[in-house]
Formats: sequence, C-alpha cells, structure tokens
Amino acid sequence: MKKFATILKPLMPVLAAAYGLGIIYLTALPMADGDESLGSQVLCWIITLGAIALTLFIVKRVEPKVFPEARQFSMKWPIFPVVAGLLLMAPLWLVVQGYLVYGFTSLINTVRLEPIAFTPDEIREDLLASVHAVLLAPVLEELCYRQLAISPFRRRGAQIAVCMVMAVLFGILHVRNFFGSFLAATLFGLVFVWSRNIWYAVLLHAGSNLTATLVGVYCVFGLGEVQMSKIPVIFMPDAKFAVASVVLAIAGLFLLKRKQSQKLGTLNTESLT
Repeated sequence: MKKFATILKPLMPVLAAAYGLGIIYLTALPMADGDESLGSQVLCWIITLGAIALTLFIVKRVEPKVFPEARQFSMKWPIFPVVAGLLLMAPLWLVVQGYLVYGFTSLINTVRLEPIAFTPDEIREDLLASVHAVLLAPVLEELCYRQLAISPFRRRGAQIAVCMVMAVLFGILHVRNFFGSFLAATLFGLVFVWSRNIWYAVLLHAGSNLTATLVGVYCVFGLGEVQMSKIPVIFMPDAKFAVASVVLAIAGLFLLKRKQSQKLGTLNTESLT
C-alpha cells in the first residue's frame, strides 16, 4: 500500500480535478439542454447529493487508508461563531474579487459594465438556482478540488503548491470567469490549508455564492445599484454595498478572533491545571 501511495500521490491533483470535472458534469446533465424547470433542478439536487455522499465516503473512508497524511485535516463541522464569522466575511471577498478582476481585465481589454436589472420572475429563478449554488455546489467542489487534491501531502509548502495548481484547473473549469474563479479557488485553498478543515473553505465558498444571489435582491428592491460584466463575470457594487460588506467583515472577524481567544484561554487553563 505504501509503494502504491507513493506512486499515486503526485497524480492526485490531476486525478482529483478529473474526478471533479466528471462528477460535476454528471450533476448538470438534467439541465444540459437548458431546461431549468423545477423538476430538472430537483433532479440535479438529488444527483448532487448522491455525488456528495460518494465523495464524502472517499474522503472519510478511502483516502486516509491510502494516504495517512490526510488524517491531519479535520472533517468536524465548525461551531456557530465560526460559521457566522465566515459567512459575514464572504461579501467583502466578493467586492474585493470584483475590483481585482476588473483591474486586471482592464489592463488587457475594455470591460463593459452595465447596471443589473432583474424582473421578479428572474429573481425567483435565481433564488431557486441558488439552492444548488449555495447549499450543494460549494460542498462538492471543495471536496473535489481542495480536500481530495491537497490532503495527501504532508508538508505545508507542497500543500500550497497543489492549492495553486488546483486554482488554475478550477479557473479552467469556469472558462467564462477564469481569473475570478482562480482568485476564489486560491483563497479557498489557502483557507483549507490554514484551518486544516474543509468546512471553512466550504462556508466561505457558499457565502460568496449567497452574496452573488443577494446582489440581485439588493437591486430589485431599490436598495442601490450594482454594475455587472458577464464576460468575465464581475460584480461592481455601489459605495453602500461596499461599506456594508466591510462592516459585516469586521463583525465576522470579531467572531473568529473571539473564538480563537476563548480557545487559547481554555488551553492555558488546562496547562495550569
């Protein structure tokens, strides 16, 4: 088994990306012909749940037996303050990502931004689609493109290198938004390496997708204006949205820092006793 693992380990980023591409393609089959009816979306959700269950089985039962190094990463669900903190920080990341993609793309080509305009029917469709985008897709994508690919490697330097490789492959998967997806995948991968827990990356990913959905609601209710480019996908919010995202991120950071301080305090108390 050890010899087999030694041969297999360098191939894991490519194998994980191929597995992720194949299984994500499978989950999208019900809507491959553009059918976005409720029945097709429900079927997509069911297939995705099955894919998540299969991938979790591989991550929890198979991968640690082949690569004992994978046990350094926890699969324990974070406590509420951590969950809330990561979700509150996600809107700021979407704003920062938008400005980074806009700035980089502007150096190469002209970016055409237009105000987002949604009809009530389009908002309902987006909210329905967000069930998959927020609750299901982040779990499957993070398990495939971060957990499976990075966890077999013991050294932090190797993990970061694999993180960057997977970010490129993840960007290629999202052809229309390569640079934005590359930046997002880099962040999610680094969060996974830092936290040693895939759910941190999943929560940040889900929060970013949720924020993108709420941007449409923000505009429809006349709360402000957000400009968007479709190729590449860029959200450029107004000042109110940007300020609100900073305030939410500060609150999220406070929750995370508070939890970290409590954890350190508990460790110090235990060491004294």
